Amino acid sequence: MIVRQQIRHAFRSFSSSACSSTAYISNIGKQPIRFPPNVTLTPSPTSLSVNGPLGTTSVPLEPYMHLTFTDPNTVALTVEDASEKKQRSMWGLTRTLISNAVVGMTEGFSVPLYLVGVGYRAAIEPDPRGQGEGRSGQRLNMKLGFSHSVCEAIPEHIKVEVPSATKIVLSCTDKHLLGLFAAKVRKWRPPEPYKGKGIFVGNETVRIKTVKKK
Repeated sequence: MIVRQQIRHAFRSFSSSACSSTAYISNIGKQPIRFPPNVTLTPSPTSLSVNGPLGTTSVPLEPYMHLTFTDPNTVALTVEDASEKKQRSMWGLTRTLISNAVVGMTEGFSVPLYLVGVGYRAAIEPDPRGQGEGRSGQRLNMKLGFSHSVCEAIPEHIKVEVPSATKIVLSCTDKHLLGLFAAKVRKWRPPEPYKGKGIFVGNETVRIKTVKKK
């Protein structure tokens, strides 16, 4: 009887699961950032300045973040205590922001918008309000199936091209601001799932629903 109890206790204490690791790491934050020679990174206690051929921008840094230049064109980002969830999440986010700033100041970002629908078309025209208050002095005039045309003022930091009547190309050095303006234009006619009409951003697709017949 005693032997059986010892065997049962041995089986209960045995576990096939791996031991939990006490090390915390950010898979994105731990990756070093490589930047070309024509980009200059200037750190300060509160931000990192990125200067490139297309301009200058800055990325805010938290007090617990540290930058290390391992090579002349490589920088690594670390945090003081990766076991804290906030520091670990900000670690990966800040690393992504720095990488996007480097790309934005060297190559820039662009995204196409496609107008899908009968009679849908877009054109660039002068803005009657002129330039000022963040406006570039031009606007998008779009026909999107309404009884009237809709107009969207083009910000001064966004470059807009209309290579064809149903295609709009947006360009900007800031990926965040580019996405905000693309979403603002898309809001006029979000893609609908019945006829597949609307404003599509990039390679966006929509699943067409079948209409049930009575």
